[in-house]
Amino acid sequence: MQDELTRRSFIKKSAVLASGWGLAANGLSSPPKYKPVEARYYQKLENKTIQCNLCPWQCVVESGKLGHCRVRKNINGTYYSLVYGRIAAQHNDPIEKKPFYHFLPTTNAFSIATAGCNVSCKFCQNWELAHRDPDEIFFAVLKPEEIVRLAKQQNSRSIAYTYNEPTIFTEFMLDTSMMAKEQGIRNVVKSNGFINKKPLLDLCKVLDAYSVDLKAFTQKYYSDLVGGRLAPVLDSLVTLKSQDVWTEIVYLVVPTLNDDEKEIRDMVQWIRKELGEDVPLHFSRFYPKYRLRNLPPTPVTTLEKCRQIALDSGLHYVYMGNVPGHSGGNTTCPNCKKMILGRVGYQVFENHINQGTCEFCGTPIAGVWK
Repeated sequence: MQDELTRRSFIKKSAVLASGWGLAANGLSSPPKYKPVEARYYQKLENKTIQCNLCPWQCVVESGKLGHCRVRKNINGTYYSLVYGRIAAQHNDPIEKKPFYHFLPTTNAFSIATAGCNVSCKFCQNWELAHRDPDEIFFAVLKPEEIVRLAKQQNSRSIAYTYNEPTIFTEFMLDTSMMAKEQGIRNVVKSNGFINKKPLLDLCKVLDAYSVDLKAFTQKYYSDLVGGRLAPVLDSLVTLKSQDVWTEIVYLVVPTLNDDEKEIRDMVQWIRKELGEDVPLHFSRFYPKYRLRNLPPTPVTTLEKCRQIALDSGLHYVYMGNVPGHSGGNTTCPNCKKMILGRVGYQVFENHINQGTCEFCGTPIAGVWK
């Protein structure tokens, strides 16, 4: 039987995980004790039924039942979060890992996660967290102020809500972000963008940067492989733009499924029209994982083709992810075309951005640099 981790042992165990996240434990015979916290963004209906207003599923949940995300429960007519402060993973990551390439480069982000997700990607890279129920994994119960203190102790410039889907622990993210902001620590999110406008607007008041996984540019792909909807994600991107939250987009290129040139071109044109030419776009390499193992890794030539389509369409900052050492991971000045940020993996080896401008020609480079 596994006992609840103490805060000290949790931090010690988490810190040695080379992968940067973990503590997943299969089949706990006796789940740790935990007291749920009342959720926000829901309304009470008749007969102790509630409707959740956090994400586009708008779940109507009867007493004793769980929402679609499996981490929010109706208990006798009151809706509760089962993961508030229930931290299942933490690590001090390079900000480039999120990935953020135009947000405080070379700094670290204190990264935390719970269990759960509100979609069900067949290719999920962090399925051991995202597709586990809360009682199936180790956790420590931490307060927002403890997260902020840990971030300060590790000299993290920001706190990242990441690994699983942060939308499902929005309450904890809001409370922690507000405290972090007061302490001069930034807040960043790695998300699928599948969230309703009201909670997103609330988050925009305390968040500094948002990395959105745009899984594809067709509803069919979202239906068949994601278990979600495209339109709300596009709406979230527009909302983030309207609120001046620094945004970067990640597009995981899955061979034969979302790498059609027309689809890529349509997506890029939408991004330029609705979000602008300065939004960084990361084409990331797919590797077989979880329930999608019948396809090979994305050919590098496919990523190069996608990147060139985006550049030819007028986007200024287009990258290739999961291809360490490729020049597609570098930042190039859109004016003089010189390399101004050189990267290998998550490491920056050359930096020619001076106070937000190109060191060579003085052109302003979009991003958050200080």
